[in-house]
Amino acid sequence: MSSNVEMTHGDMETGSAGGLERDFEKERLLASLTPPPATGSGAHSGDTSKSHGKAGMVLGGSSSSTGTEDSMRGKAIRMVACFVGLQASYITWGLVQERIVTKAYGEGDDAEFFPSSAFLVFGNRFLALFLAAAIVYWPWFGQEEGTGASSASVSGSCASRGLKAPLLQYAPASLSNILSSWAQYEALKYISFPTQVLSKSSKIIPVMLVGRLLHRKSYPWREYAEAAFITLGVTIFSLNEKAPKAGHEGGSDSILGYFLLALYLTCDSFTSQWQDKVFKKFHVSQFQMMLGINLCSIVFTGASLLQTGQGGTSWAFILRHPDAAQHVFLLSLSSATGQLFIFYTIKQFGAIIFTIMMTIRQMLSMILSCLIFAHPMAWPSFVGAMICFTTIGVRIHRNIQRGKPRKGSAAGSGGS
Repeated sequence: MSSNVEMTHGDMETGSAGGLERDFEKERLLASLTPPPATGSGAHSGDTSKSHGKAGMVLGGSSSSTGTEDSMRGKAIRMVACFVGLQASYITWGLVQERIVTKAYGEGDDAEFFPSSAFLVFGNRFLALFLAAAIVYWPWFGQEEGTGASSASVSGSCASRGLKAPLLQYAPASLSNILSSWAQYEALKYISFPTQVLSKSSKIIPVMLVGRLLHRKSYPWREYAEAAFITLGVTIFSLNEKAPKAGHEGGSDSILGYFLLALYLTCDSFTSQWQDKVFKKFHVSQFQMMLGINLCSIVFTGASLLQTGQGGTSWAFILRHPDAAQHVFLLSLSSATGQLFIFYTIKQFGAIIFTIMMTIRQMLSMILSCLIFAHPMAWPSFVGAMICFTTIGVRIHRNIQRGKPRKGSAAGSGGS
């Protein structure tokens, strides 16, 4: 979905393998469509009963404290695993993406750049399609672990296999997902990777615009103020880079880069909004969404590569440069695994924890990109970055406060 849900995905490219690179509206959407994080006595009852069972076998009795400790320890281990998995998948995805798009393969007169961003999108979707199909058609798909009960009874997702919704329902989100991924790759030819990463923070603006136009949503003034601060930070950062993008001199290239970035943000926002409609109307699961969008994407990108001849050109390029084939495979693999970590993290720990993890990933990606690819930054650029990440931090804190149970409520006393 990033369902892009790039829920994907972003970099969460939902239903796609691209990443995904991980926006906040998408995360909130996913949270509303998946079971709440395991908190309180009701959510932990299954784990606690299992722990009690083990304790009874060993000690001849049960210990609620031992069961709680085991449950908390297991949850902590899972959270660390999700954090490491998300960071490894999407930091790798971002760095490999920058390597493929911005650096030439070969040396001297034989040096050449990768010829087709559409081929990269196709490769990502191809791997993600097989991964999604394997999950959806797994014999125990849709059943709760150890109970045989359908997950539909818990989260509203469908336990039946297959797409559930008509294939045409996935097509609009697939097209916008393809365009957003293509624009993201192309934009790197004209703007730096740190600028692109930070600009993704401003996804909230097109998300709000599309939400207002498509769903007639209204937003509180705080949302507009935060969007304005993020835009200010991105602008300060972008205008204070010390040097233009290597190999692309002149203002026209920069303008084209920002146009492509705007196209990416707009299409990515539409993707999540359309997926929202499909989720609500057909009650598909996250993996069925992933399967449907990737299936459509394979058809669309495959037809485009055949019609333009870029498929053959890209394949010949890979044969000339075997290291490019390794990079393309690593790009697709890291994006596909990242999507699985996205789904699992949001289902187990909620959207807020996921948002914190992905915000850390953005900062780490920017730092590593600057170190590895030597992006020169002026001090105002760091000020702009701090404005963006501080605003994101305020949003996260507000949602944490909003999610805290009120004193004396059932949710607050459930864990006792």
